Amino acid sequence: MDARLDFFGNALGAKVLRHINSAGKAASESGLPHATQELVKIRASQINGCGFCTDMHTKDAAHAGETAQRLHLVAAWREATVFTEAERAALELAEQGTRIADAAGGVTDEAWAEAAKHYDEDQLVALVSLIAVINTYNRINVINQQPAGDYRPGQFG
Repeated sequence: MDARLDFFGNALGAKVLRHINSAGKAASESGLPHATQELVKIRASQINGCGFCTDMHTKDAAHAGETAQRLHLVAAWREATVFTEAERAALELAEQGTRIADAAGGVTDEAWAEAAKHYDEDQLVALVSLIAVINTYNRINVINQQPAGDYRPGQFG
């Protein structure tokens, strides 16, 4: 399977990706726990059917010490007992923020209030930003049919 175009090798594509990466880097350098960041990226990527990002973020999370059990249960996090209340609030926000077109009214007040119980304002900004950035990447990769499976942890720096 080949991508429809070499988005990463295209000059304009590379310029666009640099800007998206800058936004993602700012959010990732917040006080939001790294494990939470990866869980959110994985869940949004699963929902969006982005194999490339799912591959990348599960491998990066495992490389950073995340357990296989937790990685396997991200898709069924509501029934899993291995996530903290804060992680569950972040995963709910990620799901609702990713499924905006599916949900009447977008993110519920209840989901927001639950996230706000666990994260300060900067962490909430980071969480919202990471959800937006990963959804952007998912859309680029899904539209481009970017193949999945060959990512190596740390490959992009």
